[in-house]
Amino acid sequence: MLRNKSLLITGGTGSLGKALTGHILKKYPEIKRLVIFSRDEQKQFQMAQEFPANEYPQIRYFIGDVRDKERLVRAFKGVDFVIHAAAMKHVHLAEYNPDECIKTNVGGAQNVVHACLETGVERVVALSTDKACAPINLYGATKLTSDKLFIAANNIKGWNPIKFSVVRYGNVMGSNGSVIPFFMNKREEGILPITDPEMTRFNISLQGGVDMVMHALENAWGGELFVPKIPSYKIMDVAEAIGPECEKKVVGIRPGEKLHEEMITPSDSFYTYDLGKYYAILPSSPRWSLEDFKNEFHAKKVPQGFKYNSEENTDWETVDSLRSLIKEHIDETFEVDK
Repeated sequence: MLRNKSLLITGGTGSLGKALTGHILKKYPEIKRLVIFSRDEQKQFQMAQEFPANEYPQIRYFIGDVRDKERLVRAFKGVDFVIHAAAMKHVHLAEYNPDECIKTNVGGAQNVVHACLETGVERVVALSTDKACAPINLYGATKLTSDKLFIAANNIKGWNPIKFSVVRYGNVMGSNGSVIPFFMNKREEGILPITDPEMTRFNISLQGGVDMVMHALENAWGGELFVPKIPSYKIMDVAEAIGPECEKKVVGIRPGEKLHEEMITPSDSFYTYDLGKYYAILPSSPRWSLEDFKNEFHAKKVPQGFKYNSEENTDWETVDSLRSLIKEHIDETFEVDK
């Protein structure tokens, strides 16, 4: 699919951006150009040490901000595919800096959509979050708005054959700022801060996130919001897996946090289809034949009232499975005294 094609990743120096970069360069060495677009020059410098130009001549590093549409238009020229991963993502920081969050997550999404429409991009995949489902915090609300902008872009493209789709998933294990590396750092102090002992979250590996983005890039018809079937974990099990000897100190839920996360609500069930490995929430009025889509992907409509959340999930990580995943995906030297 990417042979002699150009792909750009906004927020490309983030955890998922780097994982996507490594995956694409390994699986698609014949890619023409891979553009890393981000606003942090230091992270670009560091990433260039991991992927040096003499080994990976396909890579280009492009300093820019998704708030700057003119810069996006310049970066997107000659680009075939765009993965939009740039965002402000920390819930509590968004609550205290609402204007900045809106400018990046909503204004930035608008800019990406319009820059893609103006430059001949063929396919766009935007990254969402479980917090965009029935949001109670500003971060989630801005990402829901972003989702709607990308899905609606399929209706305003006119003659343009471009396809926009969205992928939504839970906490990426080991990503910057996520709970597992946070607890791993904190265990040296002997105390792990617990927001609420009943809290649950979805869990997906970086590679799982990469696989989902690539699935959408290769298979989307335009307007789908893809949701993976992934396990949940209990925050107390994460704490036990990492620091069984540590004190678990309850500190309370932070502003804008949910006790349990959702990815599909009963209201979404009217448009949700089971694709096997993923669910897809389809647009209410797709620009393609729903029957053809169902036949192509063996899609089955979920029951009315279906919901998918981290509390009522049927697939769960255990203390032992979490330890194995940490050793496999985050730190191969990880050990605990049992």
